[in-house]
Parts: sequence; C-alpha cells; structure tokens
Amino acid sequence: MNIYDFDKTIHDGDSTAAFIWYCVKHYPRTIVTLIPTAWSFLLYMFGIYTKTQFKEKMYRFLRYIPDIDNALEDFWDKNECNILDYYKSQQSDDDIIISASPEFLLEPICKRLGIKHMIASRVDKKTGKYTGENCWGEEKVVRLLDTYGISSCDKFYSDSFSDSPLAEIADEAFIVRRNILTPWNE
Repeated sequence: MNIYDFDKTIHDGDSTAAFIWYCVKHYPRTIVTLIPTAWSFLLYMFGIYTKTQFKEKMYRFLRYIPDIDNALEDFWDKNECNILDYYKSQQSDDDIIISASPEFLLEPICKRLGIKHMIASRVDKKTGKYTGENCWGEEKVVRLLDTYGISSCDKFYSDSFSDSPLAEIADEAFIVRRNILTPWNE
C-alpha cells in the first residue's frame, strides 16, 4: 500500500490556493474575505493563531458561494488536468491520499480518479469551520492510525519535509518535484 500527499505531489500545485482564486474570479463577493485572511495570516506568523485557527478564518470565503457543490465540480472540470502523469501511471486501488487540504475539496477529484481512501482536514464546506485539527505533520500519522488502523506503508510520496512523520513509517519514501521522484534521504 502506498500513501501520497496531494498538493504538489499528485496535483501540480496547491489545490486550495487554486480553489480560492477560482472562487474570487467566479464569486466576486469572496473578495471581502481577503483582507481579514491576510490579517489572520499575520497573527499565525506571529504565533497568535495556530495553523488550524488561521485556516478556519481563511475558509470564511465559502459563505459567499451559493452552490458549493457546483463550484467544486466546475473547479475540477478545469483543474483535473493538473494531476501528475507519474501518479496516473502507478496508481493502485489501495492508495491512500493524506492531505492538509479540506476533505470537501478533495472528495470530488478522488472520486473522479477512483481513489477510495482519503484523509484530509475536516472543514465544513458552507461555513469553513474545522472539526478537529488541520491534517498536517504528525497529525497525518495520528489520522492514518485512527482512520485505517495503519502504522506503516510500502511507499510514501510528498513534496514537503513537513511530512517526515509519514516518511518515517514507510519502507521507502520519495520527494516529488512535478514528475520527478527522488529518494527521501538524498
């Protein structure tokens, strides 16, 4: 069984950032949340907000999208082409995707790709409110164990060393830069 991060690992780019900009373009009322989001980011950078608190404030833009499910389908119609070729060529039925991106954002693309196992941040798609912590770093290992009872895997793929806790439980781990895979420790 293989485990993959999503953004910049099997998707070329950050899907959350791309979705935010998609929403700003298609739902101009979301623009009103950009300045409060920037302020929340500063509070996060100064250690006043946790990553989860910052992201919860960031997702307030969702309140301005009248039909979120339709927006998600349209977004993935335009962005499914960003799934990296290396992943398509080695995809397996037992793959697990673990991401800090919100579940509501990844569910449609995972369904399209036939990915059956996905763990991501639990964010209400209408309010932006979190249930639990942002699925990042050590939290990914905690969620993997809680969700699937798994504490190891054959191979792990990510673009970021922040995923070292998952790399440590893999027999083999790889850093991904677009379609180029490099062993984790090189």
